[in-house]
Amino acid sequence: MSPWVAVRVALVLFVLLWILGPSELRSFVPLLLVFLVALALEVQFLVGALRSSSARLPDRRPQEVDRDRYGFEREPDELVVVEDGDAEVWLAVSEDESPDEDDEEDEVEHDEPAPRRAPSPVRRFLVGLALIAALVATIWVLESRTGWDSLDRETRIEATDRFADEASRVAGKPVTIFCDESGDFVGAVQHTDGVAIVGGDHAYLTPERCLDLYRLAFEGEVTGSRTGRAIAVLAHEAWHLRGERDEGTTECYALQSGVELGRRLGLSEDRARQLMRQQLTENALRGVGSFEYRVTPECRDGGRLDLHPGDSSFP
Repeated sequence: MSPWVAVRVALVLFVLLWILGPSELRSFVPLLLVFLVALALEVQFLVGALRSSSARLPDRRPQEVDRDRYGFEREPDELVVVEDGDAEVWLAVSEDESPDEDDEEDEVEHDEPAPRRAPSPVRRFLVGLALIAALVATIWVLESRTGWDSLDRETRIEATDRFADEASRVAGKPVTIFCDESGDFVGAVQHTDGVAIVGGDHAYLTPERCLDLYRLAFEGEVTGSRTGRAIAVLAHEAWHLRGERDEGTTECYALQSGVELGRRLGLSEDRARQLMRQQLTENALRGVGSFEYRVTPECRDGGRLDLHPGDSSFP
């Protein structure tokens, strides 16, 4: 198997795992990235198919150098193998020659297949087009049938209004929440789940986080750490709108506010607190790539960033 084929097979398996596997994988690995890589591979596949020639596969019959070395003056009509003790000897037999009848039982015919041509460029081109079409169809089904875009316009407006109401409580003023469906402000390219102007009055969340919040607030569905992360992102941007600039401090405040925010969205207090503690634990892992988001040692019970120093529960 060629390296390109191996990469394509791996991508197909990954897409299946992304669809059928754990929700955490869909949370941290946008399928769009996989699609773009696969698309680039298939474009290379198509270009290679159009530029390739109809080269014949290697001829495995005796070559000119073999005939010169072993005495074959012309192309034999047939090659047979004759046992000579423990060894096997190749004999060239022409139409007017045949091995002795006494040795027929010791002969083994060797049928050499005719040289085969490599797959035609047109066939490879059509295979590449089919793979690209399959990837595009997968993206369309996932985005239009299962994502934020699968909700009708009125439902999306109702959901974002609810998110804005909850964020306004944290920010201490009226704010507006947008789900950035165009990907202009947040998403895989910007490497962020949300963005807000410090002290401003509106923030943007990725459609994936909006969908997680919708499922919690309107359908009562909890998807583990994805739900916790969505709550934390909404609270994080709300604290930026409130005026907090430092990312580490904002994240610490967001995880504490996320307990009450999650409760208002439909979680029990214990479940909301458990999800925020999980986010606090995972913060160190995410901080490896984004150090400014890592909370400080003061983000603890009784620490300088404790919003409720009289309460032993943290966050």
